This record gives sequence, structure tokens and C-alpha cells, in this order.
Amino acid sequence: MRRMPAVAGHFYPADAESLRSMVSGFIGKSAPSRPAIGVMVPHAGYVFSGSFAGKTFGQVDVPPKVLIIGPNHTGYGQSLAVFCRGSWVTPLGEVAVEESLADKIVRSYPRLCADDLAHRFEHSLEVQLPFIQIKNPQARIVPICLAPVPLHELLLLGEAIGKVLAEEPDPVLLVASSDMTHYEPGQLARQKDRMALEKICRLDPEGLYRTVSDEHISMCGVVSMVVMLAAAKCLGALKGEVVCYGNSGEVTGDQSEVVGYAGVVVE
Repeated sequence: MRRMPAVAGHFYPADAESLRSMVSGFIGKSAPSRPAIGVMVPHAGYVFSGSFAGKTFGQVDVPPKVLIIGPNHTGYGQSLAVFCRGSWVTPLGEVAVEESLADKIVRSYPRLCADDLAHRFEHSLEVQLPFIQIKNPQARIVPICLAPVPLHELLLLGEAIGKVLAEEPDPVLLVASSDMTHYEPGQLARQKDRMALEKICRLDPEGLYRTVSDEHISMCGVVSMVVMLAAAKCLGALKGEVVCYGNSGEVTGDQSEVVGYAGVVVE
């Protein structure tokens, strides 16, 4: 199956030249990139969050295999959905699915399903692809779309994924897609997001989940990050580092109601 773009021309440019120029500008020519186990990047429209995603992807190597985990905003499809066959299309071209790895991951946890419907209109994974394509045009992907499920399931899923990736002969980059606090004043958003980011940097998936729940932090991709952290710990992760943080008010000029964005590298 060729998964066609759902948000090109809306979240990011539909024109290839404009998109390439924008993403390359966001990534920039900063310090040389380094190997990493995973990253957390936001998934809003590029005018708001593209600079955060670009700075984060710019700091890490993108190997030939990338596993992208994003939240299900649409409600379509299975709760734990893996896109197992075919390719994803963006204005920059096609990104092939790493089918053998996708199959291993589906087999690793009983509730995972091979399901395309959950991915058909979901933007949280799609918006990461142009950054991956610019960093490594040969990269292949395994997209996983997650609906809200209990903490114990997320931890078991992350551990199962981590065990699969530990057996791969070559590194696989984990990409967790998440925005932070939604539609609260900028100062309050920073306070709440700081609590969540502290748990992330400590590689504490259970603590992250409970903090987000207890403090009413509207971090839409907390499921993605809990799974990523649990997998990263299986792969020997030592620390997380916040490389950038900000919010939509820095673009609009209005801090009364913002969405927070963070870029994190796990290594």
C-alpha cells in the first residue's frame, strides 16, 4: 500500500522545492550529528514546531532504519497499529516500510496489529518523514500509531520493542512524536512541561505517565514517549537531554493560550 500524504499543504508545504528548503533550513548546519537511541519531536504545523523538530533531528544520525511512534488523534483503526507493508509518500518522494522489522515487532506483543486504517489520516507520524528524508534519503521506516492504553501495556510494549531492536544487527532510531501542554498560558505550560521533561531526562517512563496524569498535563503523545523510553532502556540508554523548548506563542506573539514543543535526544 502507498500511504498518500494527509496533511501536505496544511501542516507543511505540498511543493517539493519549498518543503526541502524549509526542512533544510530548520535542520541547519549546527554541530555534527551523533548517534542516538531515540528522539522526541513535536508534530504541529511546521510554522509552529518545525524549528524544534529540525534542531532535534539535526543533532542526531538517522540510520537506514527508523521506528516512528505517534499518538492516534483520529480514533480510526486499531489501538496498537503497525503499518507493515508498502511505502509512505511525501512531496519529497516515497519512504519504504522496513517490512521484515515491522513483522518482527507485530509478533513481539500480542495486542499489536498490522493495520493501515489507524495511519490513513494521522498527522503525528507523517510530519516527521520530511526530516528523516532530508537527513537520510535511503531510510526505511516502521510506523506505529497508538491510542490511549493503560500504563502497564505501554511498558510491556516498549520492552517488547526494545528486545526486538536489541537483536537487530544495525542501529534503529526511535522517534517518538509528541507535543507538550495544549492551550494554557505560556508560564503555566512551561511549569507543567518542565515536570514531564524531568521524568523524560531521567528515563522514567512510569514517572512520566503518572506525572502527566496527576498534573493534568495535556501531552498528546505521552503514550509514544512512554513506549520509546521503555524500549530505550532495554537498549542501554543512559540519559535524555532537552535540546530545545518553546511554544506557539513565540510565533503568534500571544502567550495567553499556547501549545508547548520540546525536542529531546535519548542516548
